[in-house]
Amino acid sequence: MAGLVKKVWLFYRDGFKNQTWGRPLIWLVILKFFILFAILRVFFFRPVLAGKTDAEKSETVGENLTRNHNNTQTNNLNEQPWIPSSGPVSSLP
Repeated sequence: MAGLVKKVWLFYRDGFKNQTWGRPLIWLVILKFFILFAILRVFFFRPVLAGKTDAEKSETVGENLTRNHNNTQTNNLNEQPWIPSSGPVSSLP
């Protein structure tokens, strides 16, 4: 298994070395992964269940599931009556 990983690493390393844009491209990929997994997770995807007990976690998950389920049932457009807009009335001659 280790030999296979080494062969794959050498294949990609040699391939990027022989390209004109190899080094900037690999640094761009590394920067992209850093932004995706470090920056975005810290600021936008904070764990909601961190620091809670098992009972609190199950209660939070249950509330979120039932709340989302109820919202999808009430957002059905077929059940709402159509109300015409009360915009300006044009008078034809």
